[in-house]
Amino acid sequence: MSETDPFRIRGHVPDFDLISEGYRNTSNTARARWLSKADIQYGSGPDDRLDLFFPETMKGLRPIHMFIHGGYWRSNVKEDYAYLANAICDIGAIAAIVEYSRLPVARLAALVDQVRRAAFWLQENAQSFGGNPGAISASGHSAGAHLAFYLAAAGPIEDVPPRAGVTTLFLVSGVYDLRPITSSFLQAEIELREEELLAWSPLSATLQPGIHLEIAVGDRETAPFIDGAWTLARTVASGSLPHVIPDADHMSIVRDMADADYQIGQKFLKFLNLTGSD
Repeated sequence: MSETDPFRIRGHVPDFDLISEGYRNTSNTARARWLSKADIQYGSGPDDRLDLFFPETMKGLRPIHMFIHGGYWRSNVKEDYAYLANAICDIGAIAAIVEYSRLPVARLAALVDQVRRAAFWLQENAQSFGGNPGAISASGHSAGAHLAFYLAAAGPIEDVPPRAGVTTLFLVSGVYDLRPITSSFLQAEIELREEELLAWSPLSATLQPGIHLEIAVGDRETAPFIDGAWTLARTVASGSLPHVIPDADHMSIVRDMADADYQIGQKFLKFLNLTGSD
């Protein structure tokens, strides 16, 4: 029987395990290629950690790009996404791959707070590792795109805009409407609460002024991701059109972000150059 749950990605991507293994293998190669510092604490909690990867040339203060991984807020680890440093460091920027806590032990408000604190830590400490505190951009995939969005947006219950220092965002295959998840297999695992649906669905949020936001989604993804990208673009992002990537599914699109031979890699490279390179 074919998969009917649009959020069960394994059932919609035949090469799920192969692509996941490719993430890990390419990340191992990236760790051997780039100078790095692992498990830097951006806060006091055990999950408040990030990895920094540095370009070959560190002349002057370098732009910083932070990446937030997906996994429906309950799985995956930053170590498997070190391969993004291949694209980020190649243009002369510093890559920051961010870790965060997991549902259902932690709640969404805590995860949003974590990624904001990670960005703020990068801004406050940038010059100590050769980074430019005025040139910080961010991207995220799936649940990571949801979290990255709140680096530059405020939820409806928030009185004060976030102080994350991020003004350019690249969101890939994000989860922007949380309510359909409550009818999926995920609800038993992450236990989303009614107050979280109201407080942390990006479609109800307010994007801060002056933000450059790009949205990408694969044309082989399931309806919640494609529809969500278009709805976010129309309702929150001032009518900007999403990049719809041909022949890309939910797994391949993030794999190919670091490879300029693919359209998503070309879009990401162009985005990275907005924050400066050699």
